[in-house]
Parts: sequence; C-alpha cells; structure tokens
Amino acid sequence: MPIRRHWAHFRSYDHSFTGAEAVDFLHELLRQNQNFGPEVTRYQTLQLLRKFLKNHVIEDVKGRFGKEDFEDSGHLYRFPPQSPLKPVPVRLPVRDHRSLPRIPRWDVYEEIAVPEKIPIKPLMNSESWNKRHSIAIGEVPECRLIRKRELTPKHMDQIWKSMTLTHLQTVLGLQSLDGVLDAKLLSPKHIVHNVFGVNKQGIVVLKNKTEDLPHCVLSAMKCLANWPNGSEARQPMYPGFERDVFRTVAEHFQRLKEPLLTFHLYEIFVSILGLLQRQSVAVEALQVCGLLLPPANRRKLQLLMRLMAKVCANPSLPPLNDTIGARTLMVQTFSRCILGSADEVDLDELLATKLVTFMIDNHDSVLKVPSNLRKSVEEHLSHLRRAQIKYAGTETDTSMASPPHSFCTQISREFELQRVSGSQGAMVELLENIIQDKNMSIKDKKKKLKQFQRSHPDIYRRRFPTAESEAVVFPERPQRLKPQLMFLTLKKPFQPFQRSWSFRA
Repeated sequence: MPIRRHWAHFRSYDHSFTGAEAVDFLHELLRQNQNFGPEVTRYQTLQLLRKFLKNHVIEDVKGRFGKEDFEDSGHLYRFPPQSPLKPVPVRLPVRDHRSLPRIPRWDVYEEIAVPEKIPIKPLMNSESWNKRHSIAIGEVPECRLIRKRELTPKHMDQIWKSMTLTHLQTVLGLQSLDGVLDAKLLSPKHIVHNVFGVNKQGIVVLKNKTEDLPHCVLSAMKCLANWPNGSEARQPMYPGFERDVFRTVAEHFQRLKEPLLTFHLYEIFVSILGLLQRQSVAVEALQVCGLLLPPANRRKLQLLMRLMAKVCANPSLPPLNDTIGARTLMVQTFSRCILGSADEVDLDELLATKLVTFMIDNHDSVLKVPSNLRKSVEEHLSHLRRAQIKYAGTETDTSMASPPHSFCTQISREFELQRVSGSQGAMVELLENIIQDKNMSIKDKKKKLKQFQRSHPDIYRRRFPTAESEAVVFPERPQRLKPQLMFLTLKKPFQPFQRSWSFRA
C-alpha cells in the first residue's frame, strides 16, 4: 500500500493513506489476482478493509480501531506501529498414523470415541514370528477357529463415518480435525445415503419428497438448464421470460435459512481454499467433505451446480443481466447461498466467491463419491466378515468376542490338500521373510530354510537354483590367518658344527 504525507485539519500525518486510496489500490490488486479475478466488486473490497480495521491490521490516524467503521472517503488511516500478526497453526503433512482417527471394530462400537489415536503394536521378534508362521513349514500347533458375528447396519454406518474422517484428515494434511470439524454433529446415516442412495447421474435421491425443492423451482431450473428447449416446462414464452425464470430460482435459494454447505461445516470447507492450487487434491477434499452433508442439502447443491455450469456454457441463452456476464452473475448470485458463516458475515462473500468459482470449473467431479474411499471401506468390511484361525502361543487380538470355537490337534486330509495346493505367492513371501529377518540367528535361519526345503522343494529350488545363490544368504566367516614363522637374522652365514679345542687342562 503506497503511503505518504497527508494534511487534515491543519495538521500533517506522515506514512498515511486515505480510505479511497486504500479501496482503489486493494480493488485493483484483487482483480489482478488469479485467486479472485475481475469479478471482485468495489463493495467487496470495502468489506475486506472493514475487516482489516476491525482486526487492527490498519487503524485511523488517531490510533482507533475495532468499533470504528472504514469509510471510502478522504478519512486518513495508517498501519499500526506493531504488527497484529497472530501465530497461525502449522498444518504439517501426516507422517505418523498414530494421529489419525481410529477405525472402530464392529464389536466395540459403543466404547470407542471418534476420533481416537491408534496404538502401535510392537514389532515381532524371531520367536513370535516362528510361532505364527510355523504351520507353513510343517509344524502345526494347537489351533482354534474364531468366527465373527454378522455386521449390523449400525456398525457399518459407524465404520463409514470413521474411515471417511480418516481419509479427509489425510487429504487435508492435518494432524487433527479438532478446531475445523465437530465429529459429533455428523450423522453416519447421511454418509451412507450419499454414497448409495443416488441415481444414474450420481444425484442423491430423497426418501422424503417434502425435503426436495418445490415443483416450481425444479421446473424453472430444468427450463434454464435445457434452454432453448423451454417448452418442456410448459410455460408461456415472452420477452424477458428467461430472466423471470432465473429470478424464481435465485429468490428461492436466497431465502434459505442456512447455506447449502451448512454452518457447522464452514471451517472445513474454508480449509480447502488453501489447496485450490493443487487441483486434484482440492477436488478429492471436496468429494469427501460433500459426503458429510445432509442428503437434502447435498441434492440441492448438486442440482444448483449443474444449473450454474450449464448456464455458463450455453451461448444460446439470452443475457440474464445487462451489465455482467453469465459466469459473474452466477457467482455473485449464489455464492452466499452455498458458503457462509453464522458469525463472520462481512468477509464470507470473498471466500465463497473463490470456492464457488473453483466448483463451477470442476462441477463434473467435485460432488462425486471418491472411488478410493469406497474401495477402502468395502475391503475393510470384507476383512471383518472373514473367520480367523488362532494358534496357541501367538499374539492375536483377544478383544473380540467369539462364539464357541473348535480345537484341532492333527492335520486332516482336507487341510493337507489345501496346504499343497495353496497360494504359491504366499509361500514365496514367507521364504523371503525368513531370508530377510535380521533378528534371527544364522543357526536358526539355516534350520528354518532346511525345514522349508523339505516342505516346499519346488519353491526352494526356484529361489536357490545353485549352491552359489544359497551361499549368498549367509556371510562367509573370515578365515583365521596362521601366524607367520619369524626367522632370526644371523649376522654370519650358517656354518656346520665344528669340534673346538677344550679348555680343560
């Protein structure tokens, strides 16, 4: 902001600026910024400067702020001598899975709060690993079959909610959803209905028709979306008819008591604004956040976004406004109907404009169900429905209640056939785990490899076709060097023994 000396009431004020100069400068700056664009109005710029004055980013020349109102006039303002900057929470990427919300097990649903940290299981040592995998190398200890109870709709809804919040936290790169989302206000049934209760176009189908848009509004939206085929709505055609139809739609959404993205989801949608530069990440975040909406708000948002996109891309539609284009008109008319806060009412329009503009550009994907989330939840539910075999002495989850189980002490014919015709890939992975286990001694590793070779000779032969390939697994022991003989150097050359004269008398 350019600052200079100004005179007011026969007194000069250095490093100051007028309200009109601030509006001119900031308005031009926002219009040139790619995150806002030329749709920003002068009134929106004035609202932003009032927000700056309220939060002491600027002050008047007498040091007043907060209760004062910023004016688009010659009134003088200045920057405070001390910066009003407050510490901003750092949003680091999630590197530790312990910070993610816990995915509850279906049988402990009532005892687990959401979100909760996941405890880390200790790493297995060689002894526990041998006990768990001893069946694959021919040693079958005492075992029991654990059958799981059937999942109830209540359990599946809770799993959908927990895994959706976990996925959202990962996409946003937040260490916690505290402060941006209250998980207690979210309904698991809404998430499940938004995923499965849709038609072929992916739009939510409501069970209670009274929650849907009025018939006149649906007809008006259908007329504008299918223009110039307006005869489908069976309404009379006259000059300016399309403007009256648009006014009907606009007045209905502007009379809503709550924006379509709801007040309690305001913070989580605002946090997505920082991801708009990374289009794919922002689209995925909007997809997940859209599942948290009530089905009736989500259906209205889907119909409205489809209408806005078709109006902006329809060159045959007559101008709906004499001064601004169709795209700008859509954004300015419906942005506050889509995103808004119950408290911060003077700055919401700029944030809503930025978000709605991005949603129009990506309307075909932002309100779809994320395929990777759906796949993850279905795989998790399938895993919970499987039965498990527990062997004596192994470390398995004992928190799950199970009906009466059976014990086995010997290998039956069916189990033997299953072991022989089992998955080759699992046996190969087991062999590699034995080879790569650094906690196992060389003696134990040789013993296990010999047992594996006797049980699965074909797989062992493919892994070690030659003796040299098998020797690579075990490091060679350094050979002991024999001590070298040390010869004494003689001063005189070696001479044969000669008898000398005796000194005896």
